Amino acid sequence: MSKTYVKEAKERWGDTAAWREFEKRSDTSKETGDGLMKLFARLGELKDLPPESDEAQAAVGDVQRYISAHYYECTDGIFAGLGETYVSDERFRKNIDKAGGAGTAEFARAAIRARCGRK
Repeated sequence: MSKTYVKEAKERWGDTAAWREFEKRSDTSKETGDGLMKLFARLGELKDLPPESDEAQAAVGDVQRYISAHYYECTDGIFAGLGETYVSDERFRKNIDKAGGAGTAEFARAAIRARCGRK
């Protein structure tokens, strides 16, 4: 995770429990970021499937568990917000689409919405 992202996240969420947890246990190494991008590449391979499909749900579940294991407890509420950010923030969209191909960020958001029960 880049220093720019960390600084921006601290400005936005620095007063939250999730941020305090992130500061205590996050692994912002390049290897961890690369691992997350590999999971998005897997999602990209599935984007022709419905986002509710078992395969897509398993893959997006892997993303949520990875975030929980390496950064902070990624609750469904937090994950739903991340899904929106993956599309609305051009930096995230660009990196996710680079990992999984054009449309992967949109697919990730749709699969996250299905997982978290949001429309």
